[in-house]
Amino acid sequence: MADPGWALALFRRSVLKQRKLAEIGAMLGPTAGLRCLDLGSDNGIVSLLLRRRGGEWASADLTEDSVASIRELVGSDVHRVEDARLPFRDAEFDRVVVVDMLEHVPDDRRFAAELARVLRPEGRLVVNTPHIKDTPLRRLRHRLGQTDERHGHVRPGYTVAGLRALLEPRFTLEAYRTYSRFFTETVDTAIQLGLARSGKKGSAKGVVVTGADLRRHRTLFRAYSVLYPAVWAVSKLDLLLPWTSGYMLIAAASRRRP
Repeated sequence: MADPGWALALFRRSVLKQRKLAEIGAMLGPTAGLRCLDLGSDNGIVSLLLRRRGGEWASADLTEDSVASIRELVGSDVHRVEDARLPFRDAEFDRVVVVDMLEHVPDDRRFAAELARVLRPEGRLVVNTPHIKDTPLRRLRHRLGQTDERHGHVRPGYTVAGLRALLEPRFTLEAYRTYSRFFTETVDTAIQLGLARSGKKGSAKGVVVTGADLRRHRTLFRAYSVLYPAVWAVSKLDLLLPWTSGYMLIAAASRRRP
């Protein structure tokens, strides 16, 4: 298991990732003493920090690169998902967290059935996914090349109604909210533009920044670190827009008894 220093350094310079983990934690609740699964946790930092909350965790993702990056940070119990089939036993988990993965899976209905299969009755499912929202900023991102295809999305995300329709009748949607409003999304647009200009390519799992990328672009990361206080301040302007919905959707659901 590698030193997680590089991943923690990236995490501490990502407003969106920090907010994402906070939202997941609030929806997930305590995990000590529970068997838990995280799916789609990017370069592995979310997997690492979820494991530090307590409980016995497994992790899985869609590509060899992302699986290798997660395994580098957390060590064991990391798996590859193929053809929407989860490599776990029936009713194995008390908690399942899907982190920006549902929009990457071609057959989301089959995948939802798999989530229900591996989750125990009355277990909790937390799903984080892009919120479908047609805005001038979203259209600008597409013109800049930040398309669903570059991010490995087979669909742009979900509305609350769409997510509820997908999860029922196996789950009961208990809570949901959106986050990452205009200013945070603008910051992320600028970051993605910088990654594209650095030569970072997208994949079936999107744009995943690894330790190798950080070593290759040390100077760029140092420059961004200097700018980070300003980035953080801009993102906080989202507080001025409480009446608007966010660009990310997070929801919690419970597994219904058969």
